[in-house]
Amino acid sequence: MTLSVQQRGRVFLTVALALLMLCITPSFSGHDWQRSVQIGVGLCSLLYGLSGGTARCGQRLVDTPTASALVIILGLGLGSSWLAHQPLWALTEWALLITCGAIAAAFAMVRRNGDETLDRRLMLFVLLLCLIKSLQYGHAVVLTFTSGASTLDMGRLLSGFSNKRFYGQFQTFTLPLLALPLLLPTTSRVVRGLVFALLCTWWLIAISGGTRGTWLGMGAAAMVLVFLGVWGRRWVAWQLAALGGGLLFYWLLFSVLAQQLGVQAFNVAQERLTASLSGREVIWWQAWEMIRERPLLGFGPMHFADIANPVATHPHQAILQWASEWGVPSTLCVMVLALRGLWATLRVQQQRAQTQVSTDRMRLCLFAALIGALSQSMVDGVIVMPNSQLWLALVVGWLLALHPQRTPASGAMPLLHRAWRVLTVLAVAGLIYVGCRDLPHTTERNQHYIDRVKTHLQPRFWAQGVIAREAR
Repeated sequence: MTLSVQQRGRVFLTVALALLMLCITPSFSGHDWQRSVQIGVGLCSLLYGLSGGTARCGQRLVDTPTASALVIILGLGLGSSWLAHQPLWALTEWALLITCGAIAAAFAMVRRNGDETLDRRLMLFVLLLCLIKSLQYGHAVVLTFTSGASTLDMGRLLSGFSNKRFYGQFQTFTLPLLALPLLLPTTSRVVRGLVFALLCTWWLIAISGGTRGTWLGMGAAAMVLVFLGVWGRRWVAWQLAALGGGLLFYWLLFSVLAQQLGVQAFNVAQERLTASLSGREVIWWQAWEMIRERPLLGFGPMHFADIANPVATHPHQAILQWASEWGVPSTLCVMVLALRGLWATLRVQQQRAQTQVSTDRMRLCLFAALIGALSQSMVDGVIVMPNSQLWLALVVGWLLALHPQRTPASGAMPLLHRAWRVLTVLAVAGLIYVGCRDLPHTTERNQHYIDRVKTHLQPRFWAQGVIAREAR
C-alpha cells in the first residue's frame, strides 16, 4: 500500500513527537539519551525527505538569498572543521547542524503539506507534555511534604532533565505555546479555565526552578508581543495573570504550607534572583580570546570544548560560541539570517494583527517561543543541548510553514536540492556512526573523567563533553 504525502507526513509527525515525549521521561532524561533521541529524529527526517515528503508540495522553503547564505555558512564551517585541531569532532558538530536543518525542514513540509488540524495536534501534544510534567512535579511535592523530612531541596522536585537549566530551556519553548488555547475564541469556558490552571502550574515550576534565562526569555517575548496588536497584548495579559497565579501557588506551598509543616526549603527561587554571572565571566573571556586569536574561521566547530576549563564546554552565549568556533564571518551570516527571519515574521504578524484566523494565533505563539529561546541563548546553552535543539528546529520549521510568502516551484534550484539531500544522508550517517561508537562506553568514560579531573561532567555533544585529549 502506497501512502500519500499527507499520510507520510502524519506518520513522521507522530513518530517525531513520540520521540520528543520519550526524551523527557525520567528513564531517558540523561543528556546522552536525549542526544540519541535527537539522532533518531534526524533519521526519521531523512527518511521522510527521501520518501518525497519534502519535494512534492510545489514550493521551496527558503528564498535564494537565504539558500545562498546557508551555503556560505556550511562552506565556512567545512573549512573551519578541516583546519581544526580535531577535525572529526568538528565535522560531527557540522553534521549536527545539517541534521537540525533537516529536522526543521521536515517539520515545515509536514505542516505545509497538511492543514490546521496539524496545529491542533501540536497544541494537544504540548498540553499533554506540560500536564505530564506538572503531575510529576505535584507528585514530588506531595511525597516531600508527607515524608516527614525537615528540609526540602527545591531542585529535587524537577525530573526529566539532567540539569534544571535544561528544564528551564524546555519551559521557554512551551510557556508561550500553552497560551494558544486562551487566545482562540472557539475555546470553551471550561477548557479555558483548565488550560489557565495548567499555565499557572507551569509558571510555578518555572519559578521554583529558578532558571533566570527563562525569565529573561519570557520578558523579551512580552516586550515584543505587547506591540503586536490586540492578540499580542492578550498573550502578554494571560502570561502575566498566570505568572501571578504561579507566584501565589509558590507562596502558599513553600512559605505557608512548608512553615506549617516545619519544613525548611533551600535552593529556593529567591536565592537565584541575583546579578551574578555564575562563572560565565570565565568562559566568556575564553571565547573572546579565541575570537581575537582566530577571527576568520575560528578554532573549529565544537572546539570550545577542546580547551579545558573548570566551568563549561560552551560559553553559554550563542554569539560568542559561534564566533569563537566558526569564525566572525560565519557568525555575521547567521545573525543576518536570524534577524531577517525575525523581521519577516514580525511584519507578517503586524499585518495580520486584527484577523480572527487561528493560524495567525499559532504563529504569534511560535514567534514568542522563538524570541524567548534566542534571548535565553545569550546567557545559556540553548543551541547546544539536544532537547533544546529539537524544539528550536520544531519552532523554526513550523514558522517557515506558516509564513505566507512562499517561493514557487519554478524558482527551485535542483543542484542545491540534490546537494542538500546528499549532505543530509552523510550527516545523519555520520551521527549514527558516532552514536554506535561512543554510546556503549558512556558510563565508563564519564566515570573515568570524574575520577581523573575531580570535577563535574561538562555536557556538549555527550554528557562528558570535553574533547581536549589531555583532560579526557
